Amino acid sequence: AQSLFKTLKLQQPDCIIDVVAPAWTLPILDRMPEVNTKIALSFKHGELAFWQRIAFGRSLKSAGYTQSIILTNSFKSALLPWAAGIKKRTSFLGEMRYGLINDIRPLDKKILKKTVERFVWLGLKTNENLPVSIPNPQLIANPQAALATLAKLNIQTPQQKILGLCPGAEYGEAKRWPAEYYAEVANNALNKGWQVWLFGSEKDKTITNRINQLTQSRCADLGGKTQLGEAIDLMSMCETVISNDSGLMHVAAALNTQLIAIFGSSDPYHTPPMSSKAVIEYLNLDCSPCFKRECPLTHLNCLKNIKPSRISNHID
Repeated sequence: AQSLFKTLKLQQPDCIIDVVAPAWTLPILDRMPEVNTKIALSFKHGELAFWQRIAFGRSLKSAGYTQSIILTNSFKSALLPWAAGIKKRTSFLGEMRYGLINDIRPLDKKILKKTVERFVWLGLKTNENLPVSIPNPQLIANPQAALATLAKLNIQTPQQKILGLCPGAEYGEAKRWPAEYYAEVANNALNKGWQVWLFGSEKDKTITNRINQLTQSRCADLGGKTQLGEAIDLMSMCETVISNDSGLMHVAAALNTQLIAIFGSSDPYHTPPMSSKAVIEYLNLDCSPCFKRECPLTHLNCLKNIKPSRISNHID
């Protein structure tokens, strides 16, 4: 979404951008200089909470917003700006949102193939052509906060180059490069004098712990030990990051660090890492992308055939 925010600022430098988003995303928004105010949604994912959303929307009326751009296609996401009385409500039609959306933009998936293109399209004037060059996301990390997090975790300030590994992918196994492969790459880097940091949420602890075990506990296992904002600041210290197709992949890209992005069941063309320093590893097998959570053919060749040596070759 930051590419949209950047586009809006290029068009109208004085525009004020407030963002309503799930609470867990606020640390990311905090690191986007284009965003003025971050407003946390209190609803659970998938929860309609009709009257609560109406009340929430009405609470925004006093802000006097002139336009709302709705990035999701759900009916419930369009309730807030409608209830807030925002005059211009821009989005794709989505779930039959006639009336809720009054600035309906046509969605031609043959032209707007990438998610980022669709977001930016919503920020343009009606019938305006998509720009040839879409601005890349760029998060602003906090170096002092990173050092404070290292101290909290009892990790010494590194003197060597740091390799960050992001082995999780909440979507499912078909997006996760094998832990054993990550461990082989980690061992190779460790033997060359690098530090290796393992990033992940509470749900990724089993994977990061497995990788650390396979490296004789030579990695800094951060799985489940950092908040999202802390992970962003620490990742900014990494020379190189290796990641599955996940949220942390996009974070690494937005930090402009060297990134090796590994794709299996998903499509790197649809949601690529937006960075000139990103390298995409994708085999483009006949069965891929299948967009499944688990391999329907049970072999997981789209990931297993990307060998560790191939990834290690990208690391300086």
